[in-house]
Amino acid sequence: MREDMNILPKRILIIDDEIQIQRLLNSSFSAYDIKCIEAMTGAKGLELAITERPEMIILDVGLPDISGLDVLTQLRKWSKIPIVILSAKNEEDTIVFALENGADDYVTKPFGFKELLARIKTSFRRVIPEENVVFISGDLLVDFSSRIVSIKGKEISLTSTEFDLLKVFIRYAGKVVTHQQLLREVWGPHSIESPQYVRVYVGHLRLKIEENPQRPKHIITEIGVGYRMKLKLDNTGEV
Repeated sequence: MREDMNILPKRILIIDDEIQIQRLLNSSFSAYDIKCIEAMTGAKGLELAITERPEMIILDVGLPDISGLDVLTQLRKWSKIPIVILSAKNEEDTIVFALENGADDYVTKPFGFKELLARIKTSFRRVIPEENVVFISGDLLVDFSSRIVSIKGKEISLTSTEFDLLKVFIRYAGKVVTHQQLLREVWGPHSIESPQYVRVYVGHLRLKIEENPQRPKHIITEIGVGYRMKLKLDNTGEV
């Protein structure tokens, strides 16, 4: 539809108690095939940030139950999701506090949708830097913008959870990722699942991306700790 749609999030959580703003954003984002998840309170927004796993959050400061700045600080305890503040509050101290405590950008109301969209694109790019939009390691290729994964040039199908799991491995490629870290980043900070749950999903992922799942080349087990995404220049050489 538009050439730059591949750098837009597909799911945005809007935490704002103004119905008119919710309707305006919902209508405007629908033209870009972006699904909006709506929360009218800070508490509901925090809940939906965990259960709905949006790719971006638009957050108002003046919420009816708790301050949007408190929501921001709570989110930043466990999530790196892009957060754009959209608020009528234009005091310098408020803006500085938001930016220093994890907000990716701050847009004041009234606002123009084109400007908001441009700021969303910029914030979303920071999650996956442009040089990493396509990740290549040996025979594995992952195109984040189109969510295409291929092995030796053959496209494979991953579930949403499998893709999110792979994305975390790639984000920390070359480093050990613990079971608890995977649970927190893929299933949310309040996940009650056990490490065995992670092992099951890693097993499913290996079946799809490894030539021999019993002797994996990409996702290596670090016994008693977690896993490590092994970086390879080609099918034989390591980075």
